[in-house]
Amino acid sequence: MHFFPTLVPKEDRFFGLLKSSASNLYDTSKAMVDLMEQYRDVHKKVAEIKRLEEVGDLIIHDIMNNLHRTFVTPLDREDIAALGERLDDVVDAIEEAARHFVEYGIQSPTPACLELSKIIVTAAETLQQALGKLHYKGSKLKGILTDVVEINRLENEADHVNSAAIAQLFSNQNISAIEVMKWRDIYDQLEQAADRCEDAANVLEGIVLKNA
Repeated sequence: MHFFPTLVPKEDRFFGLLKSSASNLYDTSKAMVDLMEQYRDVHKKVAEIKRLEEVGDLIIHDIMNNLHRTFVTPLDREDIAALGERLDDVVDAIEEAARHFVEYGIQSPTPACLELSKIIVTAAETLQQALGKLHYKGSKLKGILTDVVEINRLENEADHVNSAAIAQLFSNQNISAIEVMKWRDIYDQLEQAADRCEDAANVLEGIVLKNA
């Protein structure tokens, strides 16, 4: 399956695929926030997040296929591949966190889960903004650097929320070791999603420094 046919000019094709990946990430992160805010129809909502994760897999597959078929690319091919992979990694982490809520039989999310999910959706929205500037040159391309700074700030915020949540887990005498392990897995995947957003931002920063 190809989202952009071969006849599309190569720049539009690659930028379009990367923007599609960022848009799918944003949709996935919004679905996760909805799951946390309205914790009902959990199996259905998690299935939708899984569907979006599969869409992301199709997009990264299409990016790699186009890289193999295109001799000259608008950006360094390793940067295109790395950016596509990092965006896909965020979606994968969100999907795994969502799946844990079903697999672990979680009755309700914690405030930290909601807070982390909101941080991720803001980071995803900022990545989407940044990808929209990727085809620019000069000072407009450098505008991505402001987005990079914001994503780095959000990742630091996620680290603080995660650390506090883990500390609260271990200080709670009324929770079993098994429950601690379940919640630690969920927090870890949500933090991983924020980390992968930062990884994508770092790739974008490198692209700007090479091309602005």
